Amino acid sequence: MEAPKGKIVAIGGNENKGIIPDADSPDLQQLQETFAQGILKRIHDELHGPGTRIEVVTTATLYPKRAGKVYTDAFLLLGCDNVGVLPIQHPDDARNPEFLERLRNTHAVMFTGGDQKRLAEVLGGSEALHILKTRYQQEEKFLISGTSAGAMALSGVMISGSVDTNPLVKGTVSLAKGLDILDQMIIDTHFVNRRRIPRLIEAIAANPTHIGIGLGEDTGILITWNNCIETIGSGLVVVIDGRRLEKNTYHFIQRGDPLCVENLIMHVLPKGRAYNVVTGKFM
Repeated sequence: MEAPKGKIVAIGGNENKGIIPDADSPDLQQLQETFAQGILKRIHDELHGPGTRIEVVTTATLYPKRAGKVYTDAFLLLGCDNVGVLPIQHPDDARNPEFLERLRNTHAVMFTGGDQKRLAEVLGGSEALHILKTRYQQEEKFLISGTSAGAMALSGVMISGSVDTNPLVKGTVSLAKGLDILDQMIIDTHFVNRRRIPRLIEAIAANPTHIGIGLGEDTGILITWNNCIETIGSGLVVVIDGRRLEKNTYHFIQRGDPLCVENLIMHVLPKGRAYNVVTGKFM
């Protein structure tokens, strides 16, 4: 299969949305400067000129109106006033002719945060998802973005949950089928802030042919050709690669037993660093 022509921006959550806290805050100027150079600005810049259309898909959240307003306001601050909100909350919505037509005509889609399982349950196997995957595969001027749960659901193998006790034993992490827009990658979010390295290690031990990508908050990756990732935003991206494992006991031990994974490779990428997940080379 040919590499996808579209682009993806996966975000670790809590990205700068240009929300002004206190007008007298000493950090106000820094916040504004960060927003003007941040992830949502990069999404805006990757699109194509005046009139560019963005649809905010609020499936993952139980508060679609609130989430939709946050992003329409944020993009408006960046000069993008052609933003709609698609409240696809139930499987029937993913067949709604009006919503499908809007997905066919938008230039970008932004999945909000919330619960990644809702995204998979509502959109999995739907006509709406088929349109997105086809356009991502075939169109250079099409971009899909997701933040937090919206980023995690982009993968074929999705982390659906975990327990905090006894990390790095088999069974701590729950995996499920995601939207399968991204191939051979497993994404985790709020990664550094919530100390999620152990759960991504287990996910990769369970799927050693995949690359694990841990996204810090206000941090993301721009993905092109489904293989080149560039760090954007203010934090760090952690890449966990199990393709050269010399020993991996995941599939041979019982639930609750400690994992053994040898020769697991990890990279830490700050803003501006790029990495080809197929060749393993930095760019």
